This record gives sequence, structure tokens and C-alpha cells, in this order.
Amino acid sequence: MGGNPLFGVLFHWLGGLSSASFYVPYKRVKLWSWEIFWLTGGIFSWVLAPWIAAFIGTEDVLGVLSGAPASTLQWCYFFGAMWGFGGLTFGLTMRYLGVSLGMAVALGLTTAFGTLVPPIFEGEFAETLLSSTSGFVVLLGILLTLVGIAVVAMAGHAKEQEVPQEERIKTIAEFDFRKGIMVAIFSGIMSSCFAYGLAAGEPIREASLAAGTGILWQGLPVLCVVLAGGFTTNFIWCTVMIVRNKSAGQWIGRQNAATNVPPAEPGAAAIGADGTPAVQGKPPLLLNYGLCAVAGVLWYLQFFFYTMGESQMGRFGFSSWTLHMASIIIFSTLWGFALGEWRASSAKTKRLVFLGIAILVGSTGVIGYGNFLS
Repeated sequence: MGGNPLFGVLFHWLGGLSSASFYVPYKRVKLWSWEIFWLTGGIFSWVLAPWIAAFIGTEDVLGVLSGAPASTLQWCYFFGAMWGFGGLTFGLTMRYLGVSLGMAVALGLTTAFGTLVPPIFEGEFAETLLSSTSGFVVLLGILLTLVGIAVVAMAGHAKEQEVPQEERIKTIAEFDFRKGIMVAIFSGIMSSCFAYGLAAGEPIREASLAAGTGILWQGLPVLCVVLAGGFTTNFIWCTVMIVRNKSAGQWIGRQNAATNVPPAEPGAAAIGADGTPAVQGKPPLLLNYGLCAVAGVLWYLQFFFYTMGESQMGRFGFSSWTLHMASIIIFSTLWGFALGEWRASSAKTKRLVFLGIAILVGSTGVIGYGNFLS
């Protein structure tokens, strides 16, 4: 399958920007517990947006999915559910490490596992990457991505050593490097399962193309199945937390009986999504629902653009995962600067993080060039 790798890289950059930005609206949600705003946004991310996009952008989506092999649907759903565990702890990673360092560590592991394991598992690693010049160039781009991620993570650790405790609390209220790294490792490995789910959906993409769907939109039905698995995991966990914290009333404007409930979750403070102590008052429902809708749609758009980018990457389609992760880290690091996480860092540390960003930007170009050569 051919394509235009330049367009593919641009689509992956758009997906990375969407992913890096989705958590920002959640920081403005007021007086809702984590489980309430996470599930509300998740309904937009994992249920509404994928099905609406699939019905608009593809042909006979219900017929395509109903005619897909049962094993394909089961594997897509299973890997989506496994990814859900990574997603649940992803917010916790950012809570303990901040946007820049948290995403760098978690997504570094996700990149390595999500990119390299599928061709190794299929027995195609040597044939695909080691038997041609284009394959070598793509492999070089993947390795450069991992180097860039490591450099960004080193900068994040240096920042942690330099920033005074009181300044650290201002930007990351619950910074804990050791706990954060452990959570990030788990989150990164489980999050890579999303790549396996997308790979398992190849028969669905072929059926969608056969039904008349355009090349750019062929992956949208696959997202419906994979995200259904992710929604299941998140729904069960959030329901448990809602019952435990008796927080369901927040959806209709009630405030919790307690005004300073400890964090419930994996993701943010139980009441104040921005990490501030809970206060008296009713939740601003219109604002909260609007912010969750924006966050949820932004989250979905990362994979909306991902499937478009993947369709343009030719025989090295699996390298899309690397491009996606690199783009997320580039834009999440820039968000870290915008949110003041690097404000008190030394010039040396800032130069280090910008070096990491430059390597990541360069790696996307190298991967795109390798796809072009093929």
C-alpha cells in the first residue's frame, strides 16, 4: 500500500499535538472528583467520537464490523482493555512527575514496546528493517526517537534535582520521583497494547476499503473496537471509585459531604482537578461538561489523525507508533514550558531538554525519509 510519507508525518504531528493537549482542559475542571471528570471525558473519547467519526467517514461501518472475524474483534477488544490499565495510570504518572517528565518516561517505554514488538512477534523484524536501505533508515529513526526520549527524561531528572521543594510544589503539587517512575513503567508497558490492538485490526481495515472507504479513513472502524475495550476497563474502575466515594451526585451539581477528600484515583485530586484543595460550593456544571467534552474529543483526535498518518506510511506502517509517540513528547514538553514546569530550571537543563526535542523532531524526519525511500 502506497502513500505520501510527508503527509503521514504531518498527520502524526497533529495527533501528537492533540494528545499532548488533552489533559489541559481537565486542569480547569472544578469541584469534580477524578472519577467523575475522567469518565465524563472518556464517554466522548471512547464512545461518542469514534462512532460518530466512523459513521461519517467510512462506508457501511456496521456491516464491516459485523462481518469481521470473531478473533479479530476479540483481539482488538482485548488489547484495548489492556491499554485501559495503562491509561488509568497515565494521569497518575503526570501527577507525580509532571507533564514533561511523566510523558517522556511513560511514552518512551510505550514507544519501544509498541513499535518493535509487533514486527518481532510476526517474525518480520529482520526482513522488514534489516534487508534494505529504507529499512535501515527507519530503524535509525526509531533509535533516534529513543535517544531523544532519554535526553528529555535526563533533563526532567536534572530539573527535579535543581528545583527547590517549594517551587516544585507550585507546579507539581504531589511530585514524587521514585513513585512516579514505578507508575510510569507500568503505564508505559500497558499503554503499548494500543499498538497491538491497531495491528490486530488489519482485516477490518481491508474490509472497510473493500466497502468503498477512502484510504485515509480506513482505520476508523478499528478504533471503535479497540476503544470499546479501553472504555470497559476505565468504566469499571471509575464505577468502583464512584460507589466508594459516593460522588455520583456531582454529575447533577451536588457537592461531596466532605470538603477535602483525599485523592481517590489515578489522576488528580478527588475534588479539585487542578490539584487545589477542595472548597465549598456547587460544581459549575456547564463549564465542567464543556471542558470534559473538549478534553475527550482532543484525546480521540490523536488516533483519528494517527490512522490517517498510518495510511500514508507504506510498508513501514508500524513506524507510525514511533512518530506518534515522538510527536506527543515534543508537544507535551512544550506544554510543560507553557505551564511553568521548567521555570526554575538552569540554562544547562533547558538546553538539554531542547536538545531532546530537536532529536525527536529530527527522528520524525528520518522515519519519514525511510518510508519515502521504500
